[in-house]
Amino acid sequence: MATHSELRDFWERRLERDWTESGVGYRALGRPFNTWMYRVREEVFLREAGRLGLSGSSVLDVGSGTGFYVRLWERLGAADITGCDMTDAAVARLRERYPDHRFVRQDAADLDAFDDASFDALSCMDMLFHITDDDRYASAVREFARVLRPGGTLVLSENCLQRPEQRGEHQVNRTLEWIAGTANKAGFDLVRRVPMLVLMNAQVDASLPWRKTWGGVLRLAALTGATGWLAGAALYPVERRLVRTRRESPTTELLVCRRRV
Repeated sequence: MATHSELRDFWERRLERDWTESGVGYRALGRPFNTWMYRVREEVFLREAGRLGLSGSSVLDVGSGTGFYVRLWERLGAADITGCDMTDAAVARLRERYPDHRFVRQDAADLDAFDDASFDALSCMDMLFHITDDDRYASAVREFARVLRPGGTLVLSENCLQRPEQRGEHQVNRTLEWIAGTANKAGFDLVRRVPMLVLMNAQVDASLPWRKTWGGVLRLAALTGATGWLAGAALYPVERRLVRTRRESPTTELLVCRRRV
C-alpha cells in the first residue's frame, strides 16, 4: 500500500491534470460516463440529505475535490459551507469556483483548522476508502465526531463489503462490520444506509466472476467518449430505479450517522 505522502502526491497529480468528474470518479470509464454516474449520485444525495432538515445549518465538506457536494449543500439551503481537501490543486480551484465559501487544505485525519463542535453536519463523499491506513481512517472518523456538535449529522459514502475486505495501493474496500464499528467507537450511531449506485460502478461486493465480467463490460462500453456517453445514458434510468428500490448495493452506499449527545 502507498504511504500517506505517496497518496497525497498521487491525488495532487491526478487533480492537477483532471479536475473533473472523471478525475474524482471512475477514471477508466471516462468523463462522459462519469457525468451520468454523478447524476445518480446527485439525486441520491439530495434525497437523503434533504430529508434531514439541515437548511440553515453549518456544514463541513471533507475531501471536496471538484466541489460537487458543495454545490448540492447550496441547493439544500445550508447557511454556512466550509470545504477542505488534502491537495493544493483542489483547494486553489475551489476558492475560485466558490468565492463565497471557505476552503482550506486539511487532511481528514487531522482537522486542526476547525474548533470542537463547530458544525451541524459533515459530508465525506467517496473519500474514506482512499485512506489505506486503518489507523488514519479511524482518526478521521474521530475528527469528524470532534468537529460536529452533539446530535450532528455525518453523511458519507463507502463501499460496505459483506465479503472479505479488499486492499489495493490507493484504495481499501472495508467491511460493513469494520466501518460501522469504527463509527460507533468514535461516537456515531448509524441511522440509515442506502445504495448510492448499483450498476454504474465497480462491483466490489459481488462474486469475483461477476465483478470481472461487469467491469469488463463497463470498460468496453466506455472505450470512447461517444460510447461512454451512450452507455451512461442507457444505464441512467435503470440505475435511478435500482437505487430507489434496493436496500443494499454491491458497490457504493450512502450512510447517515448521528453523533451521540
